[in-house]
Amino acid sequence: MPSLEDLLTVHGKPLHQAIVLLREGWQEFDDLIRVTAAPRRSIEELQSALGDDLERDGKLSRLKPGSGYTEYGLPEFTEPGGDALVTLEKLVKDVPPPLAALDHVQATPETVLKRALWLRSRYDLGKARLLCLGDHDLTSLAVHLTDPDADITVVDLDERVLEYIDAASDGRVRTLHADLRFGLPPAVSGSADLVFSDPPYTPEGMGLFAARGVQALREPSDGRLLLAYGYSPRHPALGAQVQRELAILGLTFEAILPDFNRYFGAQAIGSAADLYVCQPTAKAKKARAGKGKSAIYTHGPQSVEAGTTKPALVDRLLEIAGETGLSIESRRVDWSVSGPEGDAVAMDLSADPGPWLLRTLLGTNAQRLALLLPNSHPDLGDAASQAALSSLVAGKYTLRLLRSTPDNKHAVVVADAVSGQNELLSRAHARLANVPQEIPAELHAYRLIDLPRHRIAALLAT
Repeated sequence: MPSLEDLLTVHGKPLHQAIVLLREGWQEFDDLIRVTAAPRRSIEELQSALGDDLERDGKLSRLKPGSGYTEYGLPEFTEPGGDALVTLEKLVKDVPPPLAALDHVQATPETVLKRALWLRSRYDLGKARLLCLGDHDLTSLAVHLTDPDADITVVDLDERVLEYIDAASDGRVRTLHADLRFGLPPAVSGSADLVFSDPPYTPEGMGLFAARGVQALREPSDGRLLLAYGYSPRHPALGAQVQRELAILGLTFEAILPDFNRYFGAQAIGSAADLYVCQPTAKAKKARAGKGKSAIYTHGPQSVEAGTTKPALVDRLLEIAGETGLSIESRRVDWSVSGPEGDAVAMDLSADPGPWLLRTLLGTNAQRLALLLPNSHPDLGDAASQAALSSLVAGKYTLRLLRSTPDNKHAVVVADAVSGQNELLSRAHARLANVPQEIPAELHAYRLIDLPRHRIAALLAT
């Protein structure tokens, strides 16, 4: 039989309301169901969980006078406003601009606060663990402002956004790095009660983020997946395609709140998107998302329509990697798992939106790495950026940064292993609790490869 805390974690609104009614006096069993809209079984489980604090008289029941439970009862939803909105307006104004390759459109401060207030009115955020998959909109900070004790984790690809959220929440919002195309950080899988995401609005993007969301839920059929999604009413076939993708995954639509989200931009869809409240079915629990497609966006170098790297560029990369006579292999980009160590490894990172370079250097152990990148990569753009990257990985690799190679649109980074490597850098996929270095206890469950860049720098500096 579920405990009271388990019952209230996600099914908060109706059962909180039932407790308030029982606290006020005798209630008919049938009325508890009708007024709260909770299933019969949920009301029965609630009555059992209340135990000896509940008095019964046939179909009537009430909480015994003086038994407490005054903390139960969720706040009603209110429209955004007040000091929290003023704070969020400044936070949204100062958030780093989206990475160009990610095709992100910023939600308005009113929308971000509206999300937080709606979540607060439906779920017990003091008990439910919330995971935000991607959070340039700063939904996590809005929830933190309205519920300072809420348990919130953000997983994002953009290192700058993770550092910004970490600083703005004074470390109260956990931040982890991942590209969801390669998987979730292991510590996040099966950890959340609620997952919120505003994914890329392609069938591929929505399907991938939803699949990762299901993986992240502690008990999928009891959890909820909240997704922002918008499409133009002039193109209903696209909306049907995305909804079909979610249904195939095994998600049922508990609610679709029209035009809930508003944006600075995205005018093709009216600068608005619906909020999908999804409940995973048993089918979703059995689903296992593998590696996602790189092309999941609507515009830019990683859009569904984008092309692939020319074979001649990859051939030149292989030549550079093997110029010292080392045995060379070409490997698919994927730092999420530890690959086999080798002599020389060549990888095509020409679609790197920014974070792949560092993650590949951390997650690959080889005597030599040769990596093909955009010439405009942020780690290569100026002397300061180049020096920062070289310093960060100096305990593992020495770097040669070959700009405009093999052509003026590309660059090659050659990394040669150093002797006596820093063990923290060479064991990037080990749980930090198992690394022979003094690590803060709050990081023990994670791997170095999962930490935001600023956290990695701080650890290496100690």
